[in-house]
Amino acid sequence: MANKERISGESKANIRVGPAGWSYSDWNGAVYPTNRPHGFHEAAYLAQYFSVIEINASFDRPLRPEVSRVWVQKLAQAKNFEFTAKLYRGFTHDQNLDPAELRRFSQGLEPLIDNGLLGCVLAQFPASFRLSAENLAYVARLARAMPQYPLVAEFRNASWNNSRALAALADLGIGFCNIDQPQLSQSMPPTEHITSPIGYVRLEGRNYQPEARSDHFYSVDQLSRWLPRIARLAQSSQKLYVVANNHFAGQSVANALEIESMISRQRVAVPPAILDRFPQLQRIALNQPAQRSSFFDAVKETRDAWGAWTPQSPLAASVHA
Repeated sequence: MANKERISGESKANIRVGPAGWSYSDWNGAVYPTNRPHGFHEAAYLAQYFSVIEINASFDRPLRPEVSRVWVQKLAQAKNFEFTAKLYRGFTHDQNLDPAELRRFSQGLEPLIDNGLLGCVLAQFPASFRLSAENLAYVARLARAMPQYPLVAEFRNASWNNSRALAALADLGIGFCNIDQPQLSQSMPPTEHITSPIGYVRLEGRNYQPEARSDHFYSVDQLSRWLPRIARLAQSSQKLYVVANNHFAGQSVANALEIESMISRQRVAVPPAILDRFPQLQRIALNQPAQRSSFFDAVKETRDAWGAWTPQSPLAASVHA
């Protein structure tokens, strides 16, 4: 990475890394301890390791205020932590800006806003949502319908990857979500666009089977290719969210920890269950001795990129040079 792309200390402080969602049945024993102590809460547990979690539940239906208040209570001791929340699909996929639904959505987020726990709202549009005068006008109506939120838009269709769309988003004050996804026909490619003070990166996974999209484990090489983009996005934004959505079997948690270590160039705390599930994370874990295991010898023999990575390795140096 060139000097101008180096992730400075100030930029690092503006980057928040974490997973999308926290309530998955296949995370039991893979991310969370099998025997949970009394009062255990999944989001509060993850907040010990990450500075952001993306709320997925708000996509399927507006949150109930009482649920948000429970999250506020459970995360009262979390330090330097925020949520981002996906916008209700009725507004993005059905394009129905019903006033009653807008009120419900707003009421559900109020406890998070009141307690400084909401960073932004992510409007995730379907792949079929192409750039057109009509759709651009709808995005503008959507922004006007919810001026109280920092809004970020995720477009999966490549038609939005042009100067006209970017200029329109900037005029509306809407951020652009830069995504990593399978490259099918008309798929949005990896980008590094900033159209508001908030930057967003979302790693969707690269499994080409639609029903298994989240079942992809990013290699170190795949992640390291995002590091220069993350560095430039961090320099151009006031706050940058980097979210991993490849949640199958806890892969998003493992990859988010790896990104955090790459950015900080330091070892990071790793949940014990994740370390058991992904023993290659011993290379970056604070809670494990820094020694090569037989696992990594096998990985090296198969030329897996994980075998090349440590926070002090030549690969890390090349990323941050």
